[in-house]
Amino acid sequence: MTKQQQHSDTTQVGEAIIRHWFRRSLAIILVIGIIAAGSVWYLGHDSAPDVSIEEAVVAGPVVETLTAPQTPPAVVFRDITTAAGIDFVHTSGAYGDKLMPETIGSGAAFFDYDNDADQDLLLINSSWFPGHELDDTTPTLALYQNDGSGGFTDVTRETGLAINCYGMGVATGDFDNDGWTDLYITALGENYLLKNEQGRFIDVTTATSTDGQNSDWSTAAAFLDIDNDGDLDLFVGNYVQWTREIDLEIDFQLTGLGRSIGAPNHFFGTTNRLYRNDGQGNFSDVSQSSGIVFAGQDPQAETGKALAVAPVDYDSDGWIDLFVANDTTRNFLYHNLGNGVFEEIGALEGIAYDRNGKATSAMGIDAAYFRNDEDLGIGIGNFANEMSSLYVTVGGQPPFADEAILEGFGPASRLALTFGLFFFDYDLDGRLDLLQANGHLDADINVVQPSQTYAQPAQLFWNCATVCSNRFVPVADSGDLARPMVGRGAAYADIDNDGDLDVVITQNGQRVVLFRNEQTLGHHWLRVRLTGNGSNRNAIGAVVELSVDGVTQRRMVMPTRSYLSQSELPVTFGLGNSSTAHELHITWPDGEQQTVPVPAVDVMMTIKQGDNA
Repeated sequence: MTKQQQHSDTTQVGEAIIRHWFRRSLAIILVIGIIAAGSVWYLGHDSAPDVSIEEAVVAGPVVETLTAPQTPPAVVFRDITTAAGIDFVHTSGAYGDKLMPETIGSGAAFFDYDNDADQDLLLINSSWFPGHELDDTTPTLALYQNDGSGGFTDVTRETGLAINCYGMGVATGDFDNDGWTDLYITALGENYLLKNEQGRFIDVTTATSTDGQNSDWSTAAAFLDIDNDGDLDLFVGNYVQWTREIDLEIDFQLTGLGRSIGAPNHFFGTTNRLYRNDGQGNFSDVSQSSGIVFAGQDPQAETGKALAVAPVDYDSDGWIDLFVANDTTRNFLYHNLGNGVFEEIGALEGIAYDRNGKATSAMGIDAAYFRNDEDLGIGIGNFANEMSSLYVTVGGQPPFADEAILEGFGPASRLALTFGLFFFDYDLDGRLDLLQANGHLDADINVVQPSQTYAQPAQLFWNCATVCSNRFVPVADSGDLARPMVGRGAAYADIDNDGDLDVVITQNGQRVVLFRNEQTLGHHWLRVRLTGNGSNRNAIGAVVELSVDGVTQRRMVMPTRSYLSQSELPVTFGLGNSSTAHELHITWPDGEQQTVPVPAVDVMMTIKQGDNA
């Protein structure tokens, strides 16, 4: 890099930081003005303070010259569920008592179970409550095999996945490094570890001691290498202490509705679990020795109510960390101190509470470098009337600050009740956009809250970078995504090998919806599939960087995203109108650095650790 290029890069970074802090300053000035005016609503006082206010004169902001369009491109997502051969309907088990588990929904996973280089689809099902079977069917998981063009065939029974449980979520990962991606299913009750034996799944839960306890209500799960030894360990998030008897005794009521779905703040939280892989296919529960179950003077301070997890090395020290979205209790950040020993520092690093210092009803979560710079963003979907959170570092360094309002994402998300949430580049312009899957808990909520509905449209936000007054712009016409759904889990993958990313959204007690991305913008792209050699076979935790036209995009190989769900392992770079890219830089999970030339675009590159091309 020449001195002139270094000076240019430094100038661009400096200008970005100035813009960033200028926008924050405007927000601070606005808040000071509100305080000075004695706003009753925001301060929570009965009357304004008796002080004399002198109005300050503040110069207006300098308007940047816009170099890109401020309106989202014309891209629609089309519902192809039936045409694709998918007929899955989620069973919630609801029978009239309005029990809390029946409204949580379940997740989905895109993964290549048969190693044919296309993305298959696993859908998690719940079940009937004992003694309240509504018909003679037995709900099970469902696996659909992709034919490579986005057509699917149900292969549940022949693959050994006709499993009946009150399922919640899923994690995907090759825990034994044999080249076949395995599954972990979380549930109300005991969980399942399913080993992939060349396309057929074998239950190895008991043999590996990964079932948890029958009293657990497990939700989020993730395979990750906590100690950089080349095999995948397993994190399992648990929700609340729940039984049918506890639920009925709490007897949560809504005026005008009578008994309703119980709020999580009426239930005690619980602790999460961490299993260390010994490399021979055996796991040990290290929840306490690793610090995942942390000591504290107040027993209740030790517990959370986990619904989602985002594994990411937030401080770039070479050890993967864990962000946990907790429902109505503070969010956790398990900082990996090295060799798989963790310290919980969510409050210290600014992600435990919202901008008002309160815990939110956090559900879905994702992590991404959405600005194409050093700053990491943590997006979290929250309850209705709690806008979604977007915690961001400054200059690549923590602590995080919630910039959902500054980035234009917060206000538009306030009314929605958000479960699934993830970053992805839906228009292939090189900038990560954001999608939320929304839906309420109670089918009759509109009776008591006119602003709320049970089924709600998903929300798609286009990332227009710094050329707009707000980075994230709501997409008004997203096709069938705009239809109301009782959204829960959400995931993405390129199901038809055309380079752009398609979406699946699960619904609570209703059919799943598969959306094909029908963009025709002519943007170029590059997809990258990694195979570890020394690192875990899936390369989970690797970071891939691609520089195009002076902008560096960064993608993390991490299937665990959103809510109870997993997205595909390959990473996608949108190139916009650029038809060339020079090289990829890969940081493997074990820290090895590798640079690989890019011979062509609009292709899938498969890269093995240690290979030069």
